[in-house]
Amino acid sequence: MILTRDKDLAKSRLRLSNPWHLLATGFGSGLFPWVPGTMGSLASLPFWWLMTFLPQDIYSLLVMFGICIGVYLCHRTAKDMGVHDHGSIVWDEFIGMWITLMAIPTNSWQWVLAGFVIFRVLDMWKPWPIRWFDRNVHGGMGIMVDDIIAGIISAALLWFIGHHWPL
Repeated sequence: MILTRDKDLAKSRLRLSNPWHLLATGFGSGLFPWVPGTMGSLASLPFWWLMTFLPQDIYSLLVMFGICIGVYLCHRTAKDMGVHDHGSIVWDEFIGMWITLMAIPTNSWQWVLAGFVIFRVLDMWKPWPIRWFDRNVHGGMGIMVDDIIAGIISAALLWFIGHHWPL
């Protein structure tokens, strides 16, 4: 019960009028009471879809910018909440999904679904090396890095499947 009270207290420190908090919570999607990481991943999809209209190099630059700004905003929001990597901080899921979906061979809902499932499984299960980064890197980078690695591995798996077993 104390754990729930602590999480509620941390959430009460969020202010969606603060742009850092708004972004860190994935425009509020991380405040969903169940599976906030999955909700954050889902909420990233409309933004990803808009990004698909950009040239690949601009898309890549946006993802890199999202990583850079994400390190700060996740650190700042965690500090404001008084909890490292609170479940409501889902900007890292946005970045992980955007990295994952860079590798889909065609823009179809089946490939997006496959990317979503692969990323979510890796992000929740945290196999090596994702788990190592999750446990050993702290601060804003610590919040971000496990999802970046999960996104890279998910993208590699999607690329491999798409080039060796086209669906």
